[in-house]
Amino acid sequence: MSTKKLDYSKWDHIEISDDEDDTHPNIDTPSLFRWRHQARVERMEQDRKEKEDFQKAYGDHQQKMQNIKQKLKDAENKAQEGEVQMEMSKLKLQMDELQKQEDEWKQKEDELKKKEKMTPLNVDTICHEGKSKTIINKQQPRQKEDLSEDERIERQQKFTKEHEKEIKKFGMLRKYDDSQEYLMQNGHLVCEETANYLVIWCINLEVEEKHDLMEHVAHQTIIMQFILELAKSLDLDPRGCVRAFFARIKLAEKQYMDAFNDELESFKDRIRKRAQAKLEEAMKQVEEDERQKRLGPGGLDPVEVFESLPMELQECFEKKEIGMLQEAVSKMPKDVAEYHIKRCIDSGLWVPGGASDKEDAEDSASTEPPGVEDSS
Repeated sequence: MSTKKLDYSKWDHIEISDDEDDTHPNIDTPSLFRWRHQARVERMEQDRKEKEDFQKAYGDHQQKMQNIKQKLKDAENKAQEGEVQMEMSKLKLQMDELQKQEDEWKQKEDELKKKEKMTPLNVDTICHEGKSKTIINKQQPRQKEDLSEDERIERQQKFTKEHEKEIKKFGMLRKYDDSQEYLMQNGHLVCEETANYLVIWCINLEVEEKHDLMEHVAHQTIIMQFILELAKSLDLDPRGCVRAFFARIKLAEKQYMDAFNDELESFKDRIRKRAQAKLEEAMKQVEEDERQKRLGPGGLDPVEVFESLPMELQECFEKKEIGMLQEAVSKMPKDVAEYHIKRCIDSGLWVPGGASDKEDAEDSASTEPPGVEDSS
């Protein structure tokens, strides 16, 4: 049996129970107990809030240090130019200042730990789970993959097929807290494939003239892109940058929010332009399809041929008067008449009736057109 003594020191300072009967008979004991308990709960909540604010602010401070370290590393890798040297000097000054702040944060952290240790136990803190621990995972480096274009397309299609509903649910969220919680629970969505899907969805929404919904999904798209950019700058797995991004965005620092909103507005403008271009492409395709359907036996478009005819011939076709057409053709030089008649036949605008072949039809066209198709 072990001879090691148990440490009972943590039980030395325990606040009395709310319902301990030590009050004066004239005092409303139940009310006193309620007030006593409420005061303690409020004090505990204040301590919890103080600790939470500290952790959030300290996390932001550490994020700034990581950013400066990365910038210094990038600057050191560049050529030894004058501008680079000036940039490095500025970055080193910023790093020195952050190091000083780091000492202050450590001191504050020690004070909070000491305060927490000295806080007496009570019925609310004693009655907690027996064992609890927090595991902080080591930040994983960002995975770098060299995929071909075909491999990227195949991966995007597979990812979309498997996670489309989940991506759309994220795209419809409105609160930062909800978005953060959803991405923390669905870490597989924090990737380029999700960002790509959201961009395409925005374009389709704009094409469908669902402008308000497009702007909302665009906001979620920029959230995803900012997380991915943060991961890229820190060379970390994007899943490990979710909490850091939302910690900053919820602090609403002016410089950070301005950058976020500028990128959002720029993105929405690009979406509108891309959607307009897509509509124009679709209209051109529809027109081309219609043109292909109209092509006559010689491969010419009757609309284009009609618009290229002299006005007197256009009038004949519009009025569908064969006599007028015969007279108009007879007044033209033979080669000009043959040119227009051939184009009319090749486009299907004019269907010859009596000629045995196209050459005979053109020969006879200069004197007596065999027939005019009803082009309406």
